[in-house]
Amino acid sequence: MSAIQIVCAVAVPLLWGYQFVVIKVGVTEFPPLFFLALRFLAIALLLVPFVGQPARQQFGPVAAISLFLGGLNFGLFYVGLGLGSGSLSAVAYQLAPPFTVLLAWPLLSEKPSLATSAGVVIAFAGVAVLAAGPGLSANTLPLLLVVGAAFAFAVSNVLIKRYGPFEPLMLMGWSSLLAVPQVLVMSLLLEHGQLTSLVAADDRGWLALAYTIFIGGIVGFGLWFWLIARCSIGRVAPFGLLLPVFALTSSVLFLGEHMTPKLLVGGLLAISGVAMTQLRPATRS
Repeated sequence: MSAIQIVCAVAVPLLWGYQFVVIKVGVTEFPPLFFLALRFLAIALLLVPFVGQPARQQFGPVAAISLFLGGLNFGLFYVGLGLGSGSLSAVAYQLAPPFTVLLAWPLLSEKPSLATSAGVVIAFAGVAVLAAGPGLSANTLPLLLVVGAAFAFAVSNVLIKRYGPFEPLMLMGWSSLLAVPQVLVMSLLLEHGQLTSLVAADDRGWLALAYTIFIGGIVGFGLWFWLIARCSIGRVAPFGLLLPVFALTSSVLFLGEHMTPKLLVGGLLAISGVAMTQLRPATRS
């Protein structure tokens, strides 16, 4: 990877890590899925008029990516983060790289090594530690939602790599446009108070929405799509290990969350497992 690619690869987890706090603030002002629908709608309106349409053979993959990256990944993640803590969500979401490794076997013909398989088991054990103990029932649902979001994000990564390369802003704009009705229907079925939130939201809610649109969305995912198109997933994914560092730090600093022993043990297990899948030769074709 070039120097500029390394800088961008560090910038992405930094922007996404602090977005955990921003989303946590935003979903206190808006219903989570409605907040997400506003995000996708704004990104689509900002990008689609100025980027080209997907090629005919790309429409199917872009639609599939919008489902897994947009509706499922973000939908499950926003609801899970709204119900749970930012620090727990940050660690649980690190299952995305192991899921990506597992999915790469059938979809990209990359067979995981023994070290990779062991790393996947350790990462899952770390998340199990986070969910165990007092408050199990309170932790389980948010964690399962975030784990589901991580799996959907892994599917989208493999789809982007398999059917790409895509022009980053085109993929972001059109996948956001296709995700709007998916998330809006879920919001209408599962939430209430959408119109009220538009009137009642304070400046913090609107600033949170702006961050998710411009910083976490257009800049963060623009850089991520650009990196995936130009580098192997095995080179890019290790930088995701920085995400929980930034997310945990921001949760402690801005949300008043505490660094408990269980969080430390579970987090170290999850991150160590991810490191085994990504920082060592993870696959063999």
